[in-house]
Amino acid sequence: MLVGFAGVKLTVYGDAISDKTGLGGNWIGFLLIGIVTSVPELASGISAVTIADSPNLAVGAIFGACIFNLAIIVILDLLYRRDSIYHSASQGHILSAGFGIVMIGFNGLGMNMALNGEALAFGHVGVFSPVILVLYLVAVYTVFSYESHQIKLYTEKEPDAFPHLSLSAVIVRYIAAALVVIVTGIFLPVVAKQIAMIMHWQESFVGTLLVAFITTVPEMTVAVTAVKIHALDMAIGGIFGNNLMNNAVLAIEDIVYKNGPIFSKISPVHAVSVVTSLIMTGFTIIGLFYRPEQRILKMIGVISWVLLLLLLINSYFMFINGQTA
Repeated sequence: MLVGFAGVKLTVYGDAISDKTGLGGNWIGFLLIGIVTSVPELASGISAVTIADSPNLAVGAIFGACIFNLAIIVILDLLYRRDSIYHSASQGHILSAGFGIVMIGFNGLGMNMALNGEALAFGHVGVFSPVILVLYLVAVYTVFSYESHQIKLYTEKEPDAFPHLSLSAVIVRYIAAALVVIVTGIFLPVVAKQIAMIMHWQESFVGTLLVAFITTVPEMTVAVTAVKIHALDMAIGGIFGNNLMNNAVLAIEDIVYKNGPIFSKISPVHAVSVVTSLIMTGFTIIGLFYRPEQRILKMIGVISWVLLLLLLINSYFMFINGQTA
């Protein structure tokens, strides 16, 4: 209940910041929403690799969250009745989705090299972790530059939803809502771990499915609320921004994990989640570029059906194989 209420306020005030600053919903979602909703993954991941010494749990939660985040697009496509979201959303999201493929790809490359006994590292840190952190900063700068250019050329200034509040007042309220989302989001994985202990489930399965799903609750709440207030680009931007931040979080986890490169200590089953998230991101790029309008069974577009199928395939694989990993 609390994370839902705070998520609604986070979205509303994020939209207000977009109106008052002239920044697009894509940028606000990509950076502000993406960072806030990634904090639970950061907190649970650092706890997993430092306190619990559970790299499988940390890695599984990150890539599982990337998959669940992309699956949120299916829910948004179902709720957004004006048109297919792929037709209505800004094509600017292709830029952040492209960076997502690059960052996930680098993590996947590092993982597969480590699983094959070639873990390139600086001390206990994988060689690609600093590269991923730099890529995240490059992505933030590039998306900001693109959005600023698009706003100057094409965007009309939207009416201010909070004319009685100053920008500073809106920012304060946004920060308050963000803190609630962060604090409640941090405690959500604790519930998942307790369930895992009771059910005697293993770390790979729990990280990829249970912890990943629970840590994406804030993202889901924010995205659904954004669509309801007609801020579709903020919703989509938040999803891709969160996935980029999650990959940066994994690099941070690798840095704080002292027992060697994190990918050298995990189960091979996670490679399936990496490939699944890459394919899902690729299909969203196809949808945003091709911009299909039709829906199947008057529900969701063909791209969304594919995303849903990939989610189910990955979940089934992790359920069958992750419990023994």
